[in-house]
Amino acid sequence: MKRLLITGASGGLGSVCRKRLGHLAEILRVSSRSDLGHAATNEEISYCDLADKRAVENLVEGCDGIVHMGGQSLEAAWEVIRNSNIEGVFNLYEAARKKGRPRIVMASSNHAIGFHSPTERLDANSPTRPDSLYGVSKVFGEALASLYYDKFGIETACIRIGSCFPEPRNHRMLSTWMSYDDFIRLIERIFAVPKLGCPIIYGVSNNDSAWWDNREVAYLGWKPKDNAERFRPKINAKMARPTTSDADSKFQGGAFAADEIHES
Repeated sequence: MKRLLITGASGGLGSVCRKRLGHLAEILRVSSRSDLGHAATNEEISYCDLADKRAVENLVEGCDGIVHMGGQSLEAAWEVIRNSNIEGVFNLYEAARKKGRPRIVMASSNHAIGFHSPTERLDANSPTRPDSLYGVSKVFGEALASLYYDKFGIETACIRIGSCFPEPRNHRMLSTWMSYDDFIRLIERIFAVPKLGCPIIYGVSNNDSAWWDNREVAYLGWKPKDNAERFRPKINAKMARPTTSDADSKFQGGAFAADEIHES
């Protein structure tokens, strides 16, 4: 690619993408509302509020691909969710429609299906069951991506990201964890395949206790290599297993489905 846009480049996963996706394009255009520091030799820095339609059109101009990590990443007041994850995503797709229809990687979330039980094994055809307003906004984003693919041919990979951290932090994440290496390999495959479509992809490593089945996207050639199981002894030593009454035992979305909000 000539130019790859990364939104939310100052955030947790956006910064990982910024560090590790430079080989995919001659120029990385990195965007955020907050400080991005100094531009690397192959970078363009662009500050943008996704709720600003004109600014988003300028942001997308000249881009061959988009890795959309921007927006609100946790539960919040509706006004915050709406501006970032509803209006902002609409603005991004409208800009993409007008500016060359680049291929998009969109950060969806496991919280789009968070009210399913951990006893269920889900695939791309399983019904959405959002566990929060944040989860609702991700269902909206997936639906919008589907519309813009069917109507305008804009290809999008909707990645329902599980828990993407250097290592899992609790027992639930032994099922939902995705390593940074597997995440980057997934994005590489998304931009490598000649035809993408608009798939739902579960962003999860090759965990022994994973709840999600990615057979629908085998054509991508993505084979996650890491496994959360190697962290189980460390987690067992650090904390007690959740009881049957805990949200982590009752819902795939964990605490997002309860009154308290914790890490994804």
